[in-house]
Amino acid sequence: MSQGLASLNDQGQGQGREQERQFMSMNMNMKVKNQVEVQVGLVGDAQVGKTSLMVKYVQNVFDEEYTQTLGVNFLKRKVSVRSTDIVFSIMDLGGQREFINMLPIASLGSSAVVFLFDLTRPETLSSIKEWYRQAHGLNDAAIPLLVGTKYDLFVDLDPEYQEQMSRTSMEYAQVMDSPLIFCSTAKSINVQKIFKVALAKIFNLTLTIQEINEIGDPLLIYKTLGNSKKNNDKNSSTEIQTDSRRRSPTYTQ
Repeated sequence: MSQGLASLNDQGQGQGREQERQFMSMNMNMKVKNQVEVQVGLVGDAQVGKTSLMVKYVQNVFDEEYTQTLGVNFLKRKVSVRSTDIVFSIMDLGGQREFINMLPIASLGSSAVVFLFDLTRPETLSSIKEWYRQAHGLNDAAIPLLVGTKYDLFVDLDPEYQEQMSRTSMEYAQVMDSPLIFCSTAKSINVQKIFKVALAKIFNLTLTIQEINEIGDPLLIYKTLGNSKKNNDKNSSTEIQTDSRRRSPTYTQ
């Protein structure tokens, strides 16, 4: 009887040691992730879809009945790039002129500023000149992105208008040295890609997403634009962990 108990005890101790060994081995193989916070400002006229874009990207929700932003809205989303967690802090500035004094909240400290205009309202593209002038004056190190919203409505408009609006927005993008993206939050077109392009430009990652530059299609032009900006001190001192054998990391998420 005592021999049986001793045998069971030995087996229990052996199993315990094996579990402890496996646990220790698992801990040694776990990689500790870095975490980097990236602030992105959304600016543009009222009702161009800034809040819709932010909520769609962060919460994957679209609602046609959003009220106008009074002041600044703020949401966060975390994405992983290899061994680094990127936390997007997205600042949505109300587009009414009385909130222009709050522009520093969305611009200062931002690694990228997204300038939004409504593809169905050409006057909102014209307003980008003033939004860019003021935001750039506050933070000339931020990567600019020019984003046309409501592509799902735009694509049903007169082809001549589509061509004129597309070519004019391309000219703006060239002057701003800004990637150009047409999106639709209602139809989930290019929403994720806006922030992938922003991340790639901020951290000098190689993005493998195919460009779209045909008039009438949801434009996605980024490879030769937005490359001349210098990252601010916070991001230039932070590196995403990548394979050291590569000269330039590739971002495909």
